[in-house]
Amino acid sequence: MGLFSRRRRAAPAAGRNGRRQEIDEVRRHLADFVATRRGVEAFVEPPTTVTPPTVLLVAATGEWTRRRVHDQEVLQELASRHAVPVYDVQLVGYPQRMRDWNERARREARRARAAEDG
Repeated sequence: MGLFSRRRRAAPAAGRNGRRQEIDEVRRHLADFVATRRGVEAFVEPPTTVTPPTVLLVAATGEWTRRRVHDQEVLQELASRHAVPVYDVQLVGYPQRMRDWNERARREARRARAAEDG
């Protein structure tokens, strides 16, 4: 219709139910990561101008996952329920094991590409 039409389009499902669904999804993902890996620690990243606060979970192997955490309650629940230590990334920085894991993953990806090409 026209640019200034009086008819409203259906709003996206991001309201209260959409936010709750997103929070539940984050809870499930973080709980699954903690349950399936050993030595998990949480690192809280502050909000930026384009992203909300995030939590970075890093396992003992260096494997990691990052999720947006709009609600601090999710992080507090994760820490208390799963006995996960929580650190402020601005104070302690990122763990070396995470950087090592990223480097190993890059090397393996290069080898896999070289094997496919060669």
